[in-house]
Amino acid sequence: MARLFAYIVHQEGVADDSAAELVSAAARIDAGQPPVAVVTGWGAELDAVCDSLRDVYKEVWKVAHAALAYPNAELVRQALVRVLPHDCILLVPHAHFGVDLSPGLSIKLDSAYVPDVVDIEGVAGASLKLVRQEFGGQVSAHVRCDISAGAVLNIRPGAYPPAAGAPAGGQVIDKSAGIGELTSRRRYIETIAAETGDVDITRQAVLVSIGRGIGEKDNVAIAEELAEAMGAAVSCSRPVVDAKWLEKSRQVGSSGQTVKPKVYLACGISGSFQHLAGLKGNPYIVAINKNPNAPIFRVADVGIVDDILELLPELTARIREEKSK
Repeated sequence: MARLFAYIVHQEGVADDSAAELVSAAARIDAGQPPVAVVTGWGAELDAVCDSLRDVYKEVWKVAHAALAYPNAELVRQALVRVLPHDCILLVPHAHFGVDLSPGLSIKLDSAYVPDVVDIEGVAGASLKLVRQEFGGQVSAHVRCDISAGAVLNIRPGAYPPAAGAPAGGQVIDKSAGIGELTSRRRYIETIAAETGDVDITRQAVLVSIGRGIGEKDNVAIAEELAEAMGAAVSCSRPVVDAKWLEKSRQVGSSGQTVKPKVYLACGISGSFQHLAGLKGNPYIVAINKNPNAPIFRVADVGIVDDILELLPELTARIREEKSK
């Protein structure tokens, strides 16, 4: 079996939640071989991330270079090609940066590439059996990936639970000396923070989130009444923002806000990977959708097949009734 690696995404000295999820995904490939964490960056923030990963990974490869202070996929690709074994299996989160990094990296490593993996079914000879979703999650494609020359796999965030267990007590190994000079045709200019709007959904413990299933703008009030009764805030998926029913600051997803609520009530949301990419911190997900095959049910803790336009008012009334006792 090829050696397993996990590329760690991080920001401001904190590893992304996907770091612990990739350990669980790797166990589906080879339960006896824990993955090696690979972290690129620069300075004190990189050191902090590497140190924090010692609780999750037995081995952490540190790749430091001043040019990697901002995560430029073009530069990271060059560094990883010079550091990683060319027959390895590398797991990368399927988010903006991972999609930018992985296809070109697989070409440089002369290995297979599979994006948006939602399940790893196991190894069959020189092949890895995987499940990925297509057509916005409406179709689950079962594929075989030839791993004889290695592979780069984009794992969908949230597809696997964070690894649990005793602290790994790992060691950090500095691989920086082997990367040499890095050059890029693009450069970092600045980071523009998203507008928070009248309500900062990133700080809410409970979110009532609505999707296309809300039907029309006038029905948004149904979700607002439920949120008020629950002491929550209303958020949404991209179709609601595109229809101009709610402002952009309320959008959860890869092109919107990243949120970490304790409870996430997904109402009429199909559950595309772009939307789920905005959910971090392992929230308790309650999904309500008329379509029993909606992808959101794959990740939900509780799934309810029903019409939100009928169920939400009933739920609001019941909550108010209980609070008045």
